[in-house]
Amino acid sequence: MDSPHGAAVTAGNFGLKGPRGWVFRGVSLDAPAGSLIAVEGPSGSGRTCLLLALTGRMKPTEGTAEVARHQLPKKMAAVRRITALGPVPGVTDLDPALTVAEQLREGALLQRRYDGPVRALLRPRAQRTSGTEARIEAALAAVGLRLDTLPKGPRTSVRDLERLEALRLSVAIALLGGPRLLAVDDTDLKLSAAERAEAWTLLRHIADSGTTVLAVCSEAPADAVVLRTGPAARTQAPGAEAEPAPVAEPEPEPEARNTEAKNTEAEADTDTDSGTEAEDGTDTKGAADALAEARRA
Repeated sequence: MDSPHGAAVTAGNFGLKGPRGWVFRGVSLDAPAGSLIAVEGPSGSGRTCLLLALTGRMKPTEGTAEVARHQLPKKMAAVRRITALGPVPGVTDLDPALTVAEQLREGALLQRRYDGPVRALLRPRAQRTSGTEARIEAALAAVGLRLDTLPKGPRTSVRDLERLEALRLSVAIALLGGPRLLAVDDTDLKLSAAERAEAWTLLRHIADSGTTVLAVCSEAPADAVVLRTGPAARTQAPGAEAEPAPVAEPEPEPEARNTEAKNTEAEADTDTDSGTEAEDGTDTKGAADALAEARRA
């Protein structure tokens, strides 16, 4: 049974097909609430699409998944309500023109306006303000971001943050709504080995506190439930021996199908190479095309 905060995540034969072929397919997962789930794979292998599909923001083509017993794709809106996106390029980018304090206040305001209960909008201004400040302080404490250590304190510009500081800020904003599942893209991008260790310590702490964490990365930590995308795609529990996945049979090229997506803006991968079909039947260009279709939707 789920904990009060975390969300159990399961999937069976989960797949998404874009205009040029399979973005990912055959994904299987069984992770209890409070798990640290790592989506590992090279850039362009469908990692971000899988993250968006498991959080109800991109509609899968085959198979099913459940997040806190909300079945995908039938209950995408319900899944969106209990999940939150941390840093996802093109979707939840921080605004470089804002200060850290302004970014936090904007995140709290948007969460209260669109995700919070309607009755919260009817509370007296002083009560709303104190409640917002308390939630911001709790979120900053959860991610280990101390504003007084920044160059200009809370008035530090977002554009002046180091990569790890920006990651902490994005995660803090995502936690303002108390999600049962937190999704983070490009977790280890542009981080040194020491910074990667800090990032995983942060996400592991959040998972240990009860919130399920789904994180995209190029190299997963040993204690995570691992979902691999690309030619060697498979699921591996923490500490388990890796086993080769069965190779999917390529299918005849069907008529191109638009990939539906709701309440998200996703950008195409920067890889502009022509698409080639991987050993598991996925198309290396398919992920970028699916993200581009999602942005236009």
